[in-house]
This record gives sequence, structure tokens and C-alpha cells, in this order.
Amino acid sequence: MDHIRNFCIIAHIDHGKSTLADRLLEYTQTIKITEGQMLDDMELERERGITIKSHAIQMEYTFDKEKYVLNLIDTPGHVDFSYEVSRSIAACEGALLIVDATQGVQAQTISNLYMAIDHNLEIIPVINKIDMPNAMPEEVEDEIVDLIGCDPEDIIRASGKTGEGVPEILEAIVKRIPVPKGDVKAPLQALIFDSIFNSFRGIITLCKVDNGVIKKGDKVKFVQTGMEYTADEVGVLKMDMVPTKQLSTGEVGYIISGIKNATEVKVGDTVTHIDTPCKHAIEGFQEVKPMVFAGVYPIDPNDYENLRASLEKLQLNDASLTFQPESSQALGFGFRCGFLGLLHMEIVQERLDREFNMDVITTVPNVSYMVYDKQGNEKEVHNPSGLPDQTMIDHIEEPFIKASIITSSDYIGPIMTLCLDKRGELVSQNYVSGNRLELIFMIPLGEIVIDFYDKLKSISKGYASFDYHIDSFRPSKLAKLDILLNGEPVDALSTLTHESNAVTFGRRMCEKLKDLIPRQQFDIAIQAAIGAKIVARETVKQVRKDVTAKCYGGDISRKRKLLEKQKKGKKRMKQIGNVQVPQKAFLAVLKLD
Repeated sequence: MDHIRNFCIIAHIDHGKSTLADRLLEYTQTIKITEGQMLDDMELERERGITIKSHAIQMEYTFDKEKYVLNLIDTPGHVDFSYEVSRSIAACEGALLIVDATQGVQAQTISNLYMAIDHNLEIIPVINKIDMPNAMPEEVEDEIVDLIGCDPEDIIRASGKTGEGVPEILEAIVKRIPVPKGDVKAPLQALIFDSIFNSFRGIITLCKVDNGVIKKGDKVKFVQTGMEYTADEVGVLKMDMVPTKQLSTGEVGYIISGIKNATEVKVGDTVTHIDTPCKHAIEGFQEVKPMVFAGVYPIDPNDYENLRASLEKLQLNDASLTFQPESSQALGFGFRCGFLGLLHMEIVQERLDREFNMDVITTVPNVSYMVYDKQGNEKEVHNPSGLPDQTMIDHIEEPFIKASIITSSDYIGPIMTLCLDKRGELVSQNYVSGNRLELIFMIPLGEIVIDFYDKLKSISKGYASFDYHIDSFRPSKLAKLDILLNGEPVDALSTLTHESNAVTFGRRMCEKLKDLIPRQQFDIAIQAAIGAKIVARETVKQVRKDVTAKCYGGDISRKRKLLEKQKKGKKRMKQIGNVQVPQKAFLAVLKLD
């Protein structure tokens, strides 16, 4: 155990942690680097330059003629995956804090750093990208010293591109990161920090052994789910999986036990032996709860079963995706899907398109609300159409988030305005260093769901960084806004919104739909309604044939007779005609501004 070091990397998006990980792997001769970012193996990850699925890999490093085993547990960088990050951190004893020399400390760096400090990890600060012409290592060094209170000498300057500073990082990992604690003779206790789906072997569970030993063929039990399995194979993770006879305390590896269902393996669960179970599970386990919900419908109704199969396969790779069937009058049959956040939703859509060739329509995303009726019963509602009647509702509570925004002082005004427009409350503001400061807001999650992040990036010219955590549910005055076409509600367009902006939102929706719905042979009334009260209306004018063209001269009564005949026909057509809502209309709601 004295020669094992487990560490993770903490960094904001785009601060170069995947590139630096490549350099560490290359220097320890774990793999030959054939192309950039060997750990990000999904096409989407490479394209966007983000880590979606965390990875773990083992390196061997010789220092002072002794061999050390270094386990790198990579973490996703985006806020949507913060629970997975917390479990990866719980499996380590140390962390590399990587800060970009051109950008300085950003919001996610801080939130993940606090998480690592809560778990008592040894932090090794690294300034990356020092080879860049616009690098400012001295200023960034001051920021890091202010943030974690270390000595400037402890900070390693490195470059993932040129490989500078990599030997110093490896030496610091061996010297500074503590040896894993634990008792080999104690009952088995292993923390699951991730799972991978393999179409031949089933779900592969990645775990770190805290106490005890797990051998091939052992009968094991997952504490939170209560399921029992046989460990058919155990091993360590190099670039491929390498089977071994056993995993003992402090080691990181994998267990294959032929599990077919992704929901049986929960990140943060504890693995123990059936015969000699551990007394208590490892702390910190949570059920991953989706925060954003949207309806996903196939464009071709015959693809419904294919969409179900695609979502099931996707769920094998991504256990945090939830879905259940629902139907809509406008869109037919589809699924109500729950996502961890907006990026997660976007990635699921992209993967459905790329990996399964599914063309889907996604409805307006919304969050879950707690609805209390007059008898005092509570009900969780994910979809505005699932709301009870307005007369039955006592009050509705919506989720609030604690948002941390780091920006330079030049953009404070517009950012404050944006957050206050979104019904945010300023909690605190404090300077990180120089002219950069952190603003903490409490904002309703429902306000952030649609276009908050895009707006924040555009008003700060891309410089503000944003991170959030779910805080609590609070009572709110919400109204259900329905869109009616010729008096018929289109359920896929209904939204829950705050009373104060329901009228303006309804008006803007009607104006937008007027441009998007093609003209028919009869007038189409587009109305926005709150309950029985119509708050906005637009009309798409009918397409008319000029029936009086053949009358030249003669009596006016002939023309009038033809026009009356046409009017009757239009009226009859309106009664039986139905309006097709184009797909663009559903997407337009997301981009109202």
C-alpha cells in the first residue's frame, strides 16, 4: 500500500486537464499517444473539448529506484455532473488543481476545490499553459495563494502542450499525496465511483477498495440496492482492462459480474462480501435526481418503438437519464425524459441523433415543481399538463439554485441586471483577486433552464464563468400559460411561468407562432391563456381566392352573393380543419429573444 497513490484532477472546462493527463501517461510510458486526448474517447467529447464520461487509468512510475502505482481518476468538468465528481473525489487521497495561466481561477475550479477540501484531499496546485504568449503566471499564482493559502513555492508551472513541468508533477504526486488508509484484514468495503457498459460483458463496475480484499469468484453484495452477485473477474485499469487475482485495500480497479441493468449499479454505492459484510456503508451516497425535464417525441410516429429501444441502450451508458412514456395531442406518443441539466439534455439529443439516427422533437424543458392542494397533499409535477385544476391548488413550490458567477468588474452591471430580471436575489459578492469577483445569487432553476447561460456568455464577452448547486424549494406565484390554436390547447407548448412575466411571455409566444404557422384556407386564432383568461391574441390570416374576379360590371348583389357563399364555405372548413404545428415552432420557444 505504501507504493499506491490515488489522485484526481480538478479544473474548469478548457483549462487543459485532458491534455496534461496525456502528458502524464506518455511520461510514465503507460501508452503511446497517437492522437490528442486519449482519455476522451467519445466523438462528442473530442468535438466539444469537454469530458462527459469520467475515466480512470493506472500508471507505473519509478522514483528513487522504487516502483509506484499512480491511479488517475479523471472527472467530468461540467456542473451537470457534480455528483459524479464528488464520488471520484471521495475515491482519492489527493488532487491536482489545474489553473489556466491565461484565464486564472474560474467558477467550477472553486466549487470542485471546496468539494476536495471537504474530503480532506492533499491539493497540488499546477499552473498550466505557461507556454502561451498571453500567459500571466505571476497574477494567477497570487490568485491560487489567496484561494488555498499555500506557499508560492508549492505551485508547479507546467505546459500540457510542451510537456514542461510533468516530471515535477509526478514527483509531487509521490512525495505529497498521502498513502491510502485502510485495513486489509477488515471486512470488504469498496466505493463505486463509476460504471461502464460493455455489450458483451454487461455493466463493468469501477471501484476503489477502502478496506479488505476482493478476489475473483467472491460473492459480493451492493449495499444500497441490496443486490447480490459473483465477481467473475476483477482487475486494474490500464488503457485496456488487465485481469488480476485480487484487489486489495487502496487499489482502484474494476469488477465484472454480468449485470445487465444499469439502474442496479449506483454511483456512490458500497460493495461488500455476502458472508462477512461491513458494518456500515461508505458515507455520501445520494440518488442522482434529474433536475430538468423535457418531452422527447419521434418526428415519424412509427419510430416510437425504435426511440424506446434507443433510450434504453443510452441508459445503459448513462444511468442518470430517466424516461417514462407520455402522449400529447399535438405530437402523438413520446417520452418524458429527466436530465441532470441543460448540457446533459443537449448531449443526450446529440447521441440519439448520432449513435441511433433518431430524429426527435424536444419540447420546452421545465423543472419539477411541488404542488400542494387544499387538503395538504403534495405532488411532484414534471409537466405543466399534469397540474391539477387551478381551484384545487393551495400553493406551488419551485426549486431554487445557489449560483456562483465569477467575472471581471467591467461586466458587473449587465450581469446583475440579467440575474435580477430572472428573479434572482444577490446573496453576496466578494473579490477573488485584482478586479475579478464572485457573485452569489439565489435564482429559480426554471428561469435558468432556457437561455440564461447563452445570455451570460454574450453580455460578458465569454469571460464570466458559472456554476450552480440545487439549494431548496420555495413557494412561488406561478401561472400555467396555455397556447390555444382556434380554441384548442396545444399541450406541448404549455409552460409554467411566474405571474409577473406570464403576460409578456404569452404575447411574445403568440407573435412568434404567427410567423411560423403557415397560412391555411381559414383564419387561425393564436391565443395565450392563463386559466380561462385570454391574455394575448394574434391571427394568421386566411388565404382567399378572388371569387369576384369573373364579375365585371353588373349588379353589386351578384358579387355579394359570391362572397357570402365563400364565407359559408370558410366557416364550414374552420369547423373541420385542424392546424398542423411545424417542428420549428417547438424550438422557437427556446429562443424567444
